[in-house]
Amino acid sequence: MSKAIDVVSLYPKDMNIYGDSGNVLAVERRLALYGYEPHVHAVNQNDPWPEHADIILGGGGQDTGQKKIIEDLFRRADRLRDLAEHGVPMLMICGLYQLFGEYFETIDGTKLEGISIIRAYTVGRDVRMIGNLVEHSAQFGDVLGYENHSGQTFLREGVQPLGTVDGDGTGNNGEDHTEGARVHNVIGTYMHGSLLPKNPKITDFMIRTAVERRYGAFDPEQTDAQRAELARIDEYAAHAREAAATRPR
Repeated sequence: MSKAIDVVSLYPKDMNIYGDSGNVLAVERRLALYGYEPHVHAVNQNDPWPEHADIILGGGGQDTGQKKIIEDLFRRADRLRDLAEHGVPMLMICGLYQLFGEYFETIDGTKLEGISIIRAYTVGRDVRMIGNLVEHSAQFGDVLGYENHSGQTFLREGVQPLGTVDGDGTGNNGEDHTEGARVHNVIGTYMHGSLLPKNPKITDFMIRTAVERRYGAFDPEQTDAQRAELARIDEYAAHAREAAATRPR
């Protein structure tokens, strides 16, 4: 019998732009091809929390979407902080990356307090950073995605970025050549695109971490057909990465 892995999709109704739902689909599909049984739970405002949360995925949204979910997010903050501290893998894109930080001061001066899982803060500015992006990560190699944000995020001293970028005017804030953040097994990033279909190393890191936490070891039980399908998906990802890397911003 397949071993279950529970995947929480956090606020997909309001925080899901630029293809972020593709991250959920990528995790779900790869889990199944590794022989596990993915259970996806969409958790929107006031929805119950599932019994198990092995992987948590959150997307980006407009400022209005962030304002809609902030009260509910704070009600769940203690739970999310506890899960993060206990090593649950999480991926937070753009708007939820900002709200996992200390605060987000929007361009109109509104200050949205964050839940401080990531020691970082964000300030809205007139300049929008938009386009395909390649960043360099020690663990995952080159990471490819698509950024589109005017909020500029600054990491506190000692916080590890997800990676570094080469160009000015890109990444977390356009200044310090960092992109994203890593805390425990939480990844925050501005990479839409979707990120996980293009970057199977990150997807597999999240899956392996989740399975090892729940079952003690990552031990896929795959058929030849599943292995072949996984190889085909990886080939598509390689082509998508190549195309994205060569397209102008």
